[in-house]
Order: sequence, then C-alpha cells, then structure tokens
Amino acid sequence: MSGTDLEDEGITFVLGGARSGKSRFAESFVTSLPRPWVYIATAEAHDDEMAVRIAEHRAQREAGWQTLEAPHDLHDAIGAAPKGAVVLVDCLTLWLSNIMHGPYDIEHAMTELEQALHARESATVLVSNEVGLGLVPETPLGRAFRDAQGRLNQRVAAIASRVIFVVAGQPLVVKGST
Repeated sequence: MSGTDLEDEGITFVLGGARSGKSRFAESFVTSLPRPWVYIATAEAHDDEMAVRIAEHRAQREAGWQTLEAPHDLHDAIGAAPKGAVVLVDCLTLWLSNIMHGPYDIEHAMTELEQALHARESATVLVSNEVGLGLVPETPLGRAFRDAQGRLNQRVAAIASRVIFVVAGQPLVVKGST
C-alpha cells in the first residue's frame, strides 16, 4: 500500500483484537505518508497502570506527531486537525467506552463522528477493536458495549475506503485495494 493510495482514498479503518498489533500497524501506515501527522488519542488515565501505558505509548511513538487528546469530543478534534494533515485516531473502542460512561447520547456521538469524517479532505486512519469474536459478555453493560461497538465498527467500515483487519501483527485487507 503506497502513501499515494492512502492519500487518495480518504478513510482507512484498522480493526483487530487486543494486542493484535493494530495500533503499531496504523502508526507505521501513517508515517509512510508525508507530514504533518496528527495523533488523536482517546484514552484517559483513570488509574496509575493506565497512566503508565499512556506514557509508554507516547514514548514509543516516532518524533513528528502532533497529539490531540479527545476522550469525549472526538468530532471536534477531527475538525480541529490542520487541513492537509494525516490524522490517526487511536482508538474508537476507548472513545466509545468513555462515551458510554458519561452523560452522552451514543447515537448522537456516532453521528457527529461520521459527519466529522465526511468533512475531512485528507487521509484519516481509525483504529478499533473487533469485539464480536469472543464470548457473549456476562453483564448487561458488557453486552450493551459489545452491541454499540459492533454498530460503530459497521458504520465506520461502511464509509471507509479501506478496511484492514490485523491478526498477530499481519494485515488482512477486508475492503479496498492494496
């Protein structure tokens, strides 16, 4: 997949399971393109362990990224990215979890995200977990999250030019060309 192809194709959606290599793949995908690169981070450090994970993730990232924090207002962060910048959103799973735990309308938040993506004129790469391959969650909240994540993933995949599923660090193109 050449940088030119990605620039021409708009939205690329990268899915995978936990620790599948999807974020690493998406970052290397973006850094193959000309700068500027904007990293939109959705994680929140609610405890010390998560704060350490976020710090390690930042330290591993190649120099040259502009980082925007968007645990809730993802559509605003996407809209605030400089025109012509390549945007990486990592990840939709954490963002949706943040939305579900706050006083937000999930459907409205998803619609705002779709509108922000449609308004982008430069390459945008989004990372998300594929949550539909495991067991049925035990709790009502777990099932509601799995269902909402599945709907969100389907909506983003529908508007993406390219969908890539990452398994054990290996990309599998589900939609679009290589």
